[in-house]
Amino acid sequence: MSLKEIDRRVIITLELDKTAKTWEQMELQVKNGIWEMAANRLYYALFHAVSALLITDHHEVGTHRGAVNQFSLYYVKTAIFTKDDGRLYSNLQKLREDGDYNCYIDVEQKDVEGYIEPTRQLIERIRQYVADKAPQECAR
Repeated sequence: MSLKEIDRRVIITLELDKTAKTWEQMELQVKNGIWEMAANRLYYALFHAVSALLITDHHEVGTHRGAVNQFSLYYVKTAIFTKDDGRLYSNLQKLREDGDYNCYIDVEQKDVEGYIEPTRQLIERIRQYVADKAPQECAR
């Protein structure tokens, strides 16, 4: 992605804003017991955070599968993030796809609840990584 640094920072900020909005939507779905949609929103909150991470380090953001693969390649295999983080992201993508595309799979509370806190923690670590990499003139 050939972007000026200021444009890159704007896109990163928009991705992180989308992360926060999507997280709020997930919390609402949890409160209402709509687990399939909660899984969808949980995955997308993390997807937008990972997109911000990839853009921060000048990596292309393409498909959802590509983002999972790039996260693994650039961040898990290099031990910036853990193997558990990589599995979490991959598992959330599968859960979201199952809920969205498979009419014979019913996503339930037990399928989602255990992912909420680990995903919140991973998003916070991604936010911190992005903030630490921000150039001073763009960090204000």
